[in-house]
Amino acid sequence: MLRATLFFCGVMCFPFPAPCQPQTSDAQTRTMEAVLSEIRQLRQDLQTAAFAARKAQIVIYRLHVQQGVLEQATSRLDNVKMEITQIENQKRYQTEQIKRFKEMKEQAENEEQKQQLEGNIAAFESNLQDWEPREQELQTQQIDLEAEVRVEQAKLARLDEQLDRLENALESASLQASAPRHQN
Repeated sequence: MLRATLFFCGVMCFPFPAPCQPQTSDAQTRTMEAVLSEIRQLRQDLQTAAFAARKAQIVIYRLHVQQGVLEQATSRLDNVKMEITQIENQKRYQTEQIKRFKEMKEQAENEEQKQQLEGNIAAFESNLQDWEPREQELQTQQIDLEAEVRVEQAKLARLDEQLDRLENALESASLQASAPRHQN
């Protein structure tokens, strides 16, 4: 009986190593490696997303600035076009007045009326000629501003395309990040 008690105490105090313990250790190691791998991948994904977000902010800022530049150029062009239209309307009015004064001159009964109408015709013709240099100057400005607007529109289009590419890249990265990860 003493032997049985000693045997029982020996078994209980000094247990034999269980054969499944190394398997538990291997399973824990694999789990830890998988968790570490996932953490590393998440960190890399986070860094990529942060970089893309910074780049997107820069592109959006540049896009906003470029829209302002384009609006200013378009506004200047619209102002020049409006001034040209005003000059054309003024010239048309003066041409009509000259025509009307000439008709009145032909129908005038005395020489004094004819001379007065002749003075009016000369004044309107002089005013009409005064508009020519300003109109030519504005037409030159219009051509320059139209070219500037086209250039600014092209810059805006390039920035818009860059933003679209960045958005597509973010969507692609998001889809890849949400796809199940394959362990090696």
